[in-house]
Amino acid sequence: MRLDKYLKISRLIKRRTVANDACDVGRVTVNGKPAKASYQVKAGDVLELAFGARTLKVEVLQTPEHVGKNDASLLYREI
Repeated sequence: MRLDKYLKISRLIKRRTVANDACDVGRVTVNGKPAKASYQVKAGDVLELAFGARTLKVEVLQTPEHVGKNDASLLYREI
């Protein structure tokens, strides 16, 4: 699954276009390296998102195509 789509369905970022822009300016890293929005996310990847002064680090647990709002937090684990 594409990184921008994963960020949207996991509800880490509200909109896919915003996720795409965050990847373009280097605010999203995967396993310690800046990633493009087209990066293929897989279970076990460690994502780091920079939101202003705050940084969120999560581990990807699963990458289903569709997920409900209540189950979105089951897709990742905060580190």
